Amino acid sequence: MRTDFSNQEGSKIVDAIIAAIQTNKEYLSEVDRHGGDGDHGINMNKGFTFARQELDDLPRYTMSDGLKVISQVLVNKIGGSMGPLYGSFFRGLSVASRKEETITREVMLAMLKKAYQNLSDLTDAKVGDKSLIDVLVPAIETYEKAVDGGEAFNECLTQSLAAAKTGLEATKMIPAKIGRASRIGDRSIGYQDAGATSCYLIIEAIVNTINELLGE
Repeated sequence: MRTDFSNQEGSKIVDAIIAAIQTNKEYLSEVDRHGGDGDHGINMNKGFTFARQELDDLPRYTMSDGLKVISQVLVNKIGGSMGPLYGSFFRGLSVASRKEETITREVMLAMLKKAYQNLSDLTDAKVGDKSLIDVLVPAIETYEKAVDGGEAFNECLTQSLAAAKTGLEATKMIPAKIGRASRIGDRSIGYQDAGATSCYLIIEAIVNTINELLGE
């Protein structure tokens, strides 16, 4: 099992993230119908498809390059609330890795923390509000704890993904306190949050692809 991968190899992560959103566009919109406008999957797919088109015009790109393209497209072409939020998230991942030729578990931690920092500059959402934060924060905290505990890169990722899944499931049990779903309050209980769902799919794509790279 490898302990790192190159930024160039990491372009596969970008491809996997885009594919995950495109594949699950209808699922994301279905989840969003319970509290939002039912267009989360449509908007996300639109942005990530635009990013796919831009990346296809490049002869090659690194992970950091691809994440930057996704960020710019989401900010400029999606709009709404999720465009800026996810745009800032992907910009953080890109900025924290762009000078690194090799991606280690420590670099990945820096990427995740920078992504969250960017998000927190735009939203006051916290764990328990029924949002993507319910997935992202447990994932990052668990990953950091695993790194501090000396776990291998792949194990840090696996534990992080499990925490993300638990966070996603937890959004079913709480009322929405922010966003459009907050309008229906307790009636949102029983349904998972759309933003949390897309965040989980993104983390899942990142984790599974990195683990594949580490296993090569």
